[in-house]
Amino acid sequence: MPSDIAVEKKKLKKPPLGLHFLGDRVLRQAAKRIAKVDDELRQLVREMLQTMYSEDGIGLAAPQVGVHKQLIVIDCEPDNAANPPLILINPTVKQVSRDLCVAQEGCLSIPGVYLDVKRPQVVEIAYKDEYGRPQTLKASDLLGRCIQHEMDHLNGVVFVDRVENSLTLAQELSKNGFSYQAVKPVA
Repeated sequence: MPSDIAVEKKKLKKPPLGLHFLGDRVLRQAAKRIAKVDDELRQLVREMLQTMYSEDGIGLAAPQVGVHKQLIVIDCEPDNAANPPLILINPTVKQVSRDLCVAQEGCLSIPGVYLDVKRPQVVEIAYKDEYGRPQTLKASDLLGRCIQHEMDHLNGVVFVDRVENSLTLAQELSKNGFSYQAVKPVA
């Protein structure tokens, strides 16, 4: 269910929220469930969207801006003003496909690093929208991958933790000023 929280899709010289980067402990802490969906939370959604658009992102999880809440904003078409963003509050995975696919991912918290990650091709989630209404969504392709990537952030997992080629991973991180020691591989 697309959001009706209106934010102009443009770059701001000074985004309202600051990003945290790989190596920062806040990215490794699990986010807490949101108990109350209110105007204060919707304001955080607006600021997260403004920050995401300013940084040329298509997804942003609250832990990336130092907020330990299960909140995600996604917009796979940031150049399409008619396409509203997706707001996910307390998202949970209901089902994933057995079919896996490999595609390149990047992350606002690890600028400059783009690597292949294997994920389920289709994901079905349950979540609340910006008004606290329960929703479900089945997604594949870029949206499905983006949802899984951002949901990982809510559990303290960063996409580089899922990269299987450790040599390429180490080279890319080093080239972009990040430490391989910051990676915590997931099984």
